[in-house]
Amino acid sequence: MIEQETVLRRFAAAVEDAHAQLTELDQRSGDGDFGDNLRTGVRTAVARFDADGGSALGALGEVFLDEVGGTSGPLFGLLFTEIARGLAESDDLAGFRAGAGAGLAAIQRVGEAGERYRALVDALSPAVDAAEQGFAAAARAAAEGAAGTARLRARMGRASYVGERALGEPDPGALGIALLFWAFAAATEPADAPAAPLPR
Repeated sequence: MIEQETVLRRFAAAVEDAHAQLTELDQRSGDGDFGDNLRTGVRTAVARFDADGGSALGALGEVFLDEVGGTSGPLFGLLFTEIARGLAESDDLAGFRAGAGAGLAAIQRVGEAGERYRALVDALSPAVDAAEQGFAAAARAAAEGAAGTARLRARMGRASYVGERALGEPDPGALGIALLFWAFAAATEPADAPAAPLPR
């Protein structure tokens, strides 16, 4: 059984720790609001969960779909919602894999981004593939995918207009995905979970 509350609180703590770095990274390649949007959304979801209970991932999905702006807010909302649905069907690794896979498909359909676009899919896709080996393996794959975006030029969004200026630094959205998968690993497989993938 996956303790969704533990996942939510670990994710929230990791986002707080990474806020400054995520903001700085997005200032170099995007609108500069990703860190604020992610932190505000997670804080709101924690407050909603504390008030209403229910599904912690469901609270994240509702908040990010309905209240978080920016390009990434709705995309993260789709992922959270699909993971919540998967866990409602099967509260284990299989349910998580199904939900994360459905979230990836939804994000690719709506966002029209593929791998090597320097986007959150670059962390999410390998993590979904690696989830067959467990949560820790998925977290490591997400972190590696996020780190790999530092070598890529963006192919869509505002980051595509800054050219090589963003090279050498990872995509903040991909790092946000890596933090989520780390939270699942830390909550479910603490002995095997990697370190939290903070930017620096």
